Amino acid sequence: MPYRRLPKTDAARLKALQMLIDNNDVYTVEGRFIDRSLLAKAQKIYAELSDASDQYRLSIRTQVRYAKRIVPLQQRAMTYVSHFLQVLFLAVERGEIDRKNLAFYQLDSKNMTVPYLKTAEAVMKWAPLVIEGEKKRLKSGGKPILSPPIGAVMTHFDVFKGMYDAQRQYQARSKSALDDIGKLRPETDGVILDLWNQIEQHFADLHDEERYDACRKYGVVYYYRRNEKPKIG
Repeated sequence: MPYRRLPKTDAARLKALQMLIDNNDVYTVEGRFIDRSLLAKAQKIYAELSDASDQYRLSIRTQVRYAKRIVPLQQRAMTYVSHFLQVLFLAVERGEIDRKNLAFYQLDSKNMTVPYLKTAEAVMKWAPLVIEGEKKRLKSGGKPILSPPIGAVMTHFDVFKGMYDAQRQYQARSKSALDDIGKLRPETDGVILDLWNQIEQHFADLHDEERYDACRKYGVVYYYRRNEKPKIG
């Protein structure tokens, strides 16, 4: 004998509700065994879950698209920051820039090594420090570094930052949509459970396979156990 199991995925939840909502029989006199208020709830929760799922898929697709575009921009910004720091350290070693000026960039004057810049977060941390540090050093009377100039560093960082901020916004939208879906799931499952109970109760007097077939038309899902086959005829 097959057993009934509530949907485990959002796609399955939507499919079960859609089968019921799209079944013209539920809107006829004969199909009014389903409570009208419960049917209205099913239509409402279906629309809400469908919209939230669409929003989540859209945000994820956009996120992936931005992720592909951001990689070369991140690499370029990282390269300019790294090259600028290398030139800065060489100038310090040659005595052209006072070692104490490294404090402008929040760099360790005793350990002149380029910070780790392989991640987007590292670039987001160090690029502003380098840019602000160079501005402070120039304001104190220092000569500008020209290869690369700080203007080039700023330009490439700004382009990267714009894409990075946009990606973070889509990440936030994806999380918000996923949270909305999570909030809808308990109510959706409750509506489906109530619907299936009413449907099965209505067809309770039918023989087994006839009853299962009738209920399936309204979205009820049955599973046969291993080595169990449905009876035919």
